[in-house]
Amino acid sequence: MRKNIVAGNWKMNTTLPEGIKLAEEVNAALAGAEPKCDVVICVPFTHLASINNVIDKNKLGLGAENCADHKSGAYTGEISAPMVASTGATYVILGHSERRQYYGETSETLREKVRLALDNNLTPIFCIGEVLEQREDSSFFEVVKAQIEEGLFNLDAEEFGKIVLAYEPVWAIGTGKTATDDQAQEMHAFIRKTIADKYGKEVADNTSILYGGSCKPSNAAQLFAKPDVDGGLIGGAALEAASFMGIVNAF
Repeated sequence: MRKNIVAGNWKMNTTLPEGIKLAEEVNAALAGAEPKCDVVICVPFTHLASINNVIDKNKLGLGAENCADHKSGAYTGEISAPMVASTGATYVILGHSERRQYYGETSETLREKVRLALDNNLTPIFCIGEVLEQREDSSFFEVVKAQIEEGLFNLDAEEFGKIVLAYEPVWAIGTGKTATDDQAQEMHAFIRKTIADKYGKEVADNTSILYGGSCKPSNAAQLFAKPDVDGGLIGGAALEAASFMGIVNAF
């Protein structure tokens, strides 16, 4: 079912004590609140089990930032979907632009990760988006469509219904640039149409599509007011409880 979602992506930030403190602050801010969205924090692997023990899971969802493309075995340094699920996490970010750029993640790898996430009852937050050159040469629709088709369209309609999408205009991440709310809406509408063409209107209308490019308290309400923007995948602003809650409260 389509939901409004604000998900924090802490990336490679916070030590364990810092992370527990931040999670406790967000949890406390939500304690007396009734936000008009689901709230999730996706945190480093090292933090998952400890944070799971200090948050109210009825108020605050917990996720990982990645998982391996294998279930188990001789893959030194990797963390599998069953391992993530065993901590109490229920979400996992997959295909983030930084994973694609720095670690060479391909659609083939991501298909395996999505399959393992779903098999372990994790909700994938599947990231798609174009880099600056693709935005400037107007190939961005084709790029995003290919990422969706190659990464997800092996799923049947029921499986696809468990996916959350996050559109990242990569040129707007960490650069201080933001896609205009109209640019965000244009892409989100295109993504929804791409889903409808494959799975039908009902599946498309029930898919949550988050915006993931320099979303801040100052621009969140404008973005979230757009009909096809169902929330945000939040980077830097998620590292401070007050700014994160400013985005949560933008709905």
